Amino acid sequence: MKIYVLDPFHPAGLEYAAQHFEVIRWDDPRVKGWHAEADGLMVRMSRVTAQDLARAKKVRIIGKQGVGYDTVDVAAAKARGIPVVRTPGVNSDAVAELAIALALSAGRRVAELDRRIREGLPVARPDFLAVELFGKTVGVVGVGNIGSRVARKWQAAFGCRVLGYDPYKSGLPCEQVDRLEALLAQADLVTLHVPLNGETRHLIGRRELAQMKKGAILVNTCRGGVIDEPALCDALKAGHLFAAGLDVWEEEEPPRKSHPLLALPNVVATPHVAGNTLETQARSSMQVAVQVVDALKGMPLKEENRVA
Repeated sequence: MKIYVLDPFHPAGLEYAAQHFEVIRWDDPRVKGWHAEADGLMVRMSRVTAQDLARAKKVRIIGKQGVGYDTVDVAAAKARGIPVVRTPGVNSDAVAELAIALALSAGRRVAELDRRIREGLPVARPDFLAVELFGKTVGVVGVGNIGSRVARKWQAAFGCRVLGYDPYKSGLPCEQVDRLEALLAQADLVTLHVPLNGETRHLIGRRELAQMKKGAILVNTCRGGVIDEPALCDALKAGHLFAAGLDVWEEEEPPRKSHPLLALPNVVATPHVAGNTLETQARSSMQVAVQVVDALKGMPLKEENRVA
């Protein structure tokens, strides 16, 4: 049997998969023919659409690296009896770390000042006052594996009051609020940790941005479509928000250089790399490979990892 790997994966998972089945990598010209030949798929960011699955002749398992799975048409896979598995929790600490790093960088204007130094521009210190986050109120939207870690880190390291909004969970490791509006009105920092679906697309739009405290910071490390980007751009230009830290974008790989948000000095930008650490890549690559190999051998899959 053959496992087609459509995106670059850490060698750990590739070596494991190759011990059991033939592996065709993303840089092999044969990868384009996966629809006809693949028994298993390993993917990161490549899209697997309903049209792809309609053409697939032999696929028995799709392994998606990461927590989000919006790049895979799960409904189409389920209709064809193809399980889709992911790697929940494997990158939670890495994503939580970057969420905090983006917040600190945005609040302390790190990226803006770094650019000015590199460009040889003057820095009059009174004109570049920053914002401290110690002891402030942090609003965590979506308190799952990642959001819970973010909450605990802000509490433990910065003595923050942390508000959590998650209509699908209880017993949060922070103060739970029942309405998003209540969180937005109180938080000095809002950090987003929800999946992208019909309910969360543009969860943070013009109305929600207007409900945020003046001078607040917004951080997004989940999915770009959760924020209405033109609305965020307007809120930042108007001075309603102090800054934003964005790792994810509605159009990625990477966002285009002309993106309006990238023209703003108070935006700290990274190209969807929150889980991109040496440790996470090794763990998640191995986890995807193990799940795909197990499925092809007819072994049961862990239900907590299945999305279809």
